Amino acid sequence: MDEPALRRLLDDLRSGAVDPDEALRRLRRLPFADLGFARVDHHRALRLGFPEAVYAPGKTPARCAAIVAELLGEQGGGPVILSRADDEQSACALAANPGGDRHQGTVVWRPAPRRPEAVLVTTAGTADLAVADECRATLEALGFRPHLLADCGVAGLHRLLGHVDELAAADAVVVVAGMEGALASVVGGLTPAPVVAVPTSVGYGASLAGVTALLGMLASCASGLVVVGIDNGFGAAHAVARALGPPAADGTPPAVAPADATIPSGIHHHPTSSLRGL
Repeated sequence: MDEPALRRLLDDLRSGAVDPDEALRRLRRLPFADLGFARVDHHRALRLGFPEAVYAPGKTPARCAAIVAELLGEQGGGPVILSRADDEQSACALAANPGGDRHQGTVVWRPAPRRPEAVLVTTAGTADLAVADECRATLEALGFRPHLLADCGVAGLHRLLGHVDELAAADAVVVVAGMEGALASVVGGLTPAPVVAVPTSVGYGASLAGVTALLGMLASCASGLVVVGIDNGFGAAHAVARALGPPAADGTPPAVAPADATIPSGIHHHPTSSLRGL
């Protein structure tokens, strides 16, 4: 249950559209529902702005389906995401809960209303696409419509430079790269938008299954780069959602303070900087 859903419930209770017993039944689901094997956090959307997701590895197909069903049972709830699901887990969850859309290992029910912000997902190589697909599916569940720039790694940098205008106009950029992870620093130097870097486990021996890319991104000279864990496309999507903030009631992006806005004492402001909601 997110804040708009809670407000609707209170309005319905006030108007008599919902009786007190029904309102009490719905509120009992806060802060969580105990399924015996899982405690489903219905309160998370109210706290964070996006609901709990279901991480499939380590769960039986039946338990994946049961947790999804519990999340979908919340009236007026937000998107429901089943991540890293195999074929059996996906099939079981979809059979028990029709209406979901599968994107590789990610299954999404009840995606959020569309948001207007421009989000780019850029990959260094085609081998990074599996992680990028997880990120894109999660972003779409959260209401974004990301645009993919694939295979733009530093070994052929001209492929990226043909999209400089898109990078400069973006509200947020996700960079997915293995090997040495250098693409994140390059992109971080071309756009004022928040840049979320995802190291992948793609690469030869010295790439150390993503550790080299991770350390390279953490040591980046591009100031303010956000780095998530290896192969964590899901986490990158949520980092974007946190950076851009909740959508406005009218669907417009969050306002950016004007250059002459009053700045609290002790904070130095550069007029050309763009925090983009951070």
